[in-house]
Amino acid sequence: MERRKFIRAAALATAGFYISHDLLAKTKGPVYGHNGMRYTLDTKWSTADATRFPVKDCHEMVQDKKGRIFLLTNETKNNVLIYNKSGKLLKSWGTEFPGAHGLSLASEGGEEFLLITDTDKHQVYKTTLDGKILLTIDCPMDSGKYTKKEAFVPTETTVADNGDIYIADGYGAQFISRFDRNGKLLAVFGGRGEGTAYLDNAHGITVDRRKGTPTLLVTDRTRNCFKRYSMAGELLEVIELPGACVCRPVIRGQNLYAAVLRSPDMNLEGSGFVTILDKDNKVVSNIGGTEPKYADGRLQRMQQAEKIFIHPHDVCVDDDENIYVAQWASGKAYPYKLGRV
Repeated sequence: MERRKFIRAAALATAGFYISHDLLAKTKGPVYGHNGMRYTLDTKWSTADATRFPVKDCHEMVQDKKGRIFLLTNETKNNVLIYNKSGKLLKSWGTEFPGAHGLSLASEGGEEFLLITDTDKHQVYKTTLDGKILLTIDCPMDSGKYTKKEAFVPTETTVADNGDIYIADGYGAQFISRFDRNGKLLAVFGGRGEGTAYLDNAHGITVDRRKGTPTLLVTDRTRNCFKRYSMAGELLEVIELPGACVCRPVIRGQNLYAAVLRSPDMNLEGSGFVTILDKDNKVVSNIGGTEPKYADGRLQRMQQAEKIFIHPHDVCVDDDENIYVAQWASGKAYPYKLGRV
């Protein structure tokens, strides 16, 4: 009896050793983040040959339904690099987008397409996944908000369920312009101003469907917040993120993710991190940033705590909940991969 107990205990101990060893192998190196949203860091994820497939600023990333990761860079030798999740380069295309900045993915009739904003050309392009341009949207001069096309510097797009396209003019006049699927202007809201409903550095935009009724989340980067609007442009909520100069909001499941370009304000170079909010828009984890803390229900100021990023510009969350981080002005670095622990 005692011998049986000993053998069973020894077997369990051995199994525990191998399980622990396996977990250790999976989390080799530092683990970053907080409250169960923790990650390992792979700075060598991309295996692309930099001499053949260079990048300049790595601006944004999306994943298609086949699991491929699309990276947008303003390097006109190859504006779009397409990877598998292991970092192998599958394909590249694009030489005509010198100001390639915003990259969104949407579907129409069962087919996926991309929306690319170009801050140099002051235009937005709808393309196939292999780069064929299907639609070009210019400055909405007929809105009465612009006197010249150069004032329109679009940084991001999102697409509603009915096919309407919303464009954030984050580096220009700060308006959100709404077009139908054919590029006809429907409405304009926001714009630069001091009131709460106005915007300053409206860098990103997405449709939030987590609560059932779709709404728009818009970045107000200079003011360290996201602003929620109705699909018609009525301000509904301000999500304060003190200390975090956030880029576009990215939703996967019930969580909201965002790259933080700089912290605690736009004046400090090389001070970025990645932040994660839960279904109630409470910050639960900062990767490379200070641990999120609330006092009397208010989020306390956040900032970079570990210098693992320079200028994170976007995140892509894959179907395994790993995060890919594209960086702006970071020494032409390829994206990093954060592996969910």
